[in-house]
Amino acid sequence: MALNSPSVISNPEGRFDSFANGKIFEGKKPGRLPAMGWNSWNAFGSGNTEALTRAMADCIVALGLDKLGYKYVVLDDGCYKSERVNGRLSNEPVKFPGGFKALSDYVHSKGLKFGMYNDIGTNLCAGAAVGTCGHEDVDAASYVEWGVDFLKIDNCYYLWDNATFSNPENARFVFAPRIRGISLDGLEKSVCDAKITGTTAHFCKEGFVEGIGTFDGTNTGTTPVGLRSSELVYDIVIQDSFEGEYELCVEYASSRENGIGEWLQIAVQNEEKEPHYYFDKLLPPSENKETFIWSVPVKIRLEEGHNYIRLMNHRRQENTLDSYAAMLSGLNKAKPGHEVVLSMCEWGKTHPQNWAYKVGDSWRILNDITFRVGSDGNPGFGAWFDKGTPSVTSQYNKAVVMDEFAGLDKGWNDPDMLMIGMDGLSMVQNKTHFTMWCMMNSPLMLGLDLRRVSEGDELYKIIANHELIALNQDALGVQAKRILTTGDCGGLAPDKAYIEDIDRVDVLAKPLSDGGFALSFINVSEKDWEQPLSVNIEQIEKTLEKKYAADKYSVKDLWSGETWEKITGLFGIERLGACDCVVLKVKSK
Repeated sequence: MALNSPSVISNPEGRFDSFANGKIFEGKKPGRLPAMGWNSWNAFGSGNTEALTRAMADCIVALGLDKLGYKYVVLDDGCYKSERVNGRLSNEPVKFPGGFKALSDYVHSKGLKFGMYNDIGTNLCAGAAVGTCGHEDVDAASYVEWGVDFLKIDNCYYLWDNATFSNPENARFVFAPRIRGISLDGLEKSVCDAKITGTTAHFCKEGFVEGIGTFDGTNTGTTPVGLRSSELVYDIVIQDSFEGEYELCVEYASSRENGIGEWLQIAVQNEEKEPHYYFDKLLPPSENKETFIWSVPVKIRLEEGHNYIRLMNHRRQENTLDSYAAMLSGLNKAKPGHEVVLSMCEWGKTHPQNWAYKVGDSWRILNDITFRVGSDGNPGFGAWFDKGTPSVTSQYNKAVVMDEFAGLDKGWNDPDMLMIGMDGLSMVQNKTHFTMWCMMNSPLMLGLDLRRVSEGDELYKIIANHELIALNQDALGVQAKRILTTGDCGGLAPDKAYIEDIDRVDVLAKPLSDGGFALSFINVSEKDWEQPLSVNIEQIEKTLEKKYAADKYSVKDLWSGETWEKITGLFGIERLGACDCVVLKVKSK
């Protein structure tokens, strides 16, 4: 199928201006708690097989993990034939000889749920040319036929962005050109007459603006909080007698590289009115990014009062939302009222925390937690801390300040699969890793070879801690907030400060449906914390915006099982070992 340009955004709910309105697309079901289960990628990579998948389903049941909520058995990349057969997806015959329907039936016979994988691009990340792009309806019909309950949809080889493995020149679609000015009926205005919104674009000393678009959020180093895209906005004031149509021309220079593209959106927004889009497509390329040319005239209407002419490119977010929405639409057609969980895996590239709630149940916030898959992942050195994305703390540092984006009415921030049981993490780190994910309402997808686990061993005691799981699955569905950190917040509140330096202790608080709350003291550092640290009930109440003050509290340590009563609203630790944590469940008596 030849695809030359992104779809026209015909649904206004797919526009940037609708991202914050709280409205979801047809077929998206709110109210789901974070998914729990097992995914094949970390342990087996593309080497997963039908036999291994059946063995993992058997292990889940034999270990009693299904009774704790681990329900989804998910096939990741490597399960399809490398090409479509008569336009349809089909099973790789050596690794999955029985076919997907038979495997789905087996998983369901165990009382579990069956999940599969695909990609919004042309190919899967491992290379198979069977991505859903342009095939959403037929693929959705296959997934319904196979009894799929869970879909993880990746973002490699994506045609409309410079994603991993896709053409770098696809940046042309997701950034506006350099802009030097505009002309309204021949009256020229430079960029000095405009303002920049957001933090991505910037004025250049040569007299133009570049970077109009959405920042790539795939890697670490930038906060997820706040506006992550930029526009160039002209405020044009019109008197009543001058209302009417005007010809707008834009002086631009284009390229096909990060920060400088060819796609421009032009909208006019009058005071207290919805924006009207007049242009949303590629501009003819200039000779190079140093050579400025004028666009053809675009007819716009200006009304009395302030008219905000917005030059922008929100297509990085809008295109990706449109592609995931196409799969949701396909599922709606294949089976109205379907219950398929949509796990969106675009690695935080387009800041899905802003828009993914409209179509998905969870959304990845960064690149993969490990790039070393197979043989139980073997993440090796850096599994706990890495300055890039493949580590527990890199994922945690971002997810911990994203609570405002999560909830039963939205969905869940996904810092990727659990690395518990993989080489490179100690048992203490495994325990704290699990605590982080449970407190943050992250999906709990195990990634280890479950044949390594025995009921009652150290790994089992971590992944089967039912009281930690209860925090993750609590009916209130509220992600914990960080109420205190010993790290440098840079003048921001602890729940808004993105901190990459791991030499710190964080305190997280999570309200619970029984009227109590959970507190976790997390030593993010690889060094021991050797001094007392505490929070009081007033801090907790202020952050969670709930009343908890009482004459007496019951307290339980959810890792040690120890219980006690307190008559003061002060909760703390005396010390905390490297990478360790303490989790308390507190309730007024």
